[in-house]
Amino acid sequence: MTSPTNPFDAYGIQHLSPSACNTFIGSPASFVLERLMGQRSQVGAAAHRGTAVEDGVVQALLNDLSDAEGIKIAQDTFSRLTSLSGDPRRGKEAEAVPEMVKQALGELRPYGKPSSTQGKISWDVEGLAVPIIGFYDVAWEQHGILLDLKTTHALPSKIKVNHARQVALYAACLGDKIDARLTYITPKKVMTYQLENVPEHVQALERIAFTIQRFLAISDDAKVLASLVVPDTDSFYFSDPVTRQAAFEVWGL
Repeated sequence: MTSPTNPFDAYGIQHLSPSACNTFIGSPASFVLERLMGQRSQVGAAAHRGTAVEDGVVQALLNDLSDAEGIKIAQDTFSRLTSLSGDPRRGKEAEAVPEMVKQALGELRPYGKPSSTQGKISWDVEGLAVPIIGFYDVAWEQHGILLDLKTTHALPSKIKVNHARQVALYAACLGDKIDARLTYITPKKVMTYQLENVPEHVQALERIAFTIQRFLAISDDAKVLASLVVPDTDSFYFSDPVTRQAAFEVWGL
């Protein structure tokens, strides 16, 4: 059986992240498959689009580059990350990159040069055997602003709950006076929302983390834990053919 003090040890988990917690909420079966059984899904073109746009935008802001230069950086990053990708959406996502960079730079240039990017935060919770670790996208210490970039084809009317939990954790680590924001970017529109109710979102993230801890404490055998959950193979968590095959091998679905 697992250690009563740290059930994460049996699975080699040294920390949690907002992403891991959100995966557990969205699909416990996906969490088991990826985090406990080591079957990682292939990263799709949409995720690489987000990474590429962020790279182009951040580099342009840090180095006072033109829109065209930021776009070129983003396109190069996207090409590198997807060079071996078989994702049929690759072409669509590549087309979206230039306008997304342009929209984001128009929104964020007034903030000035960021004081830090990809800042690591670590949150320790009493009773939780591992810390929760994450990386925020951009901060302007001179303005007291922390901001995460999210690329999407459909502009949301408010902050998504999973994003709120993620950014709330960053804000809590950096202090009560931080103005936490999320900027959603589409090829045609951009919108920045200010995050409210930070303590409530952090408490929700902590509750999820403790639930994961209790779940892992049931057994140090991933197959036993897999028997307690069932995957929805129609969800986006199992859109990758390799992941669907792994789900079939584990659950017969």
